Amino acid sequence: MDRQTTPETMRENDVIDLLLRQHSLIRDLFDEVDRSQGDARTEAFSRLLRLLAVHETAEEEIVHPFARHKLVNGDTIIDSRLHEEREAKELLSQMDGMDTSTTEFSRRLEILRASVFAHAAAEERYEFAELRASTSQAERRALAVGVKAAEALAPTHPHAGVESGAANLLLGPPVAIMDRARDVIRKAMGKKTGGE
Repeated sequence: MDRQTTPETMRENDVIDLLLRQHSLIRDLFDEVDRSQGDARTEAFSRLLRLLAVHETAEEEIVHPFARHKLVNGDTIIDSRLHEEREAKELLSQMDGMDTSTTEFSRRLEILRASVFAHAAAEERYEFAELRASTSQAERRALAVGVKAAEALAPTHPHAGVESGAANLLLGPPVAIMDRARDVIRKAMGKKTGGE
């Protein structure tokens, strides 16, 4: 079976399956941060921060606007998800740059984990299940294009110097990552939809 027709590739061409896979990766990264120490913990948290930032930005730019208009009670469903995402972003911003070996970091990590897991469960139940039931495979494939573009921004290992120093000083890494993700998503979707 070639790369284009593997079951894994077919699942990743469906935005719901792609997002569910990301939720699983996020859960795994929380576990990795929790059991790691020293530099390994800092590096694992950096990857978690990047994946969360890129994942949430892709949802905000692509999935949520589509769901808002496609689903019955879409405004209510999406407003609730956006509220949850804001809370997680505030926690991430507070934790960014913290010493990962401290008790305070561990305490905040547990709060963040509970917040992110509750948010993911609500998305899966109220948004993703409804989207799967009310969309075609073609619609879900089109949505996956932008999400994949955003996912490409989250490297397996963070590389020093990728972000501009000015952006980091002015915006902080989570916001800088979200801004870059938005740019890539908009470019990818503009090419896919003819600039709409």
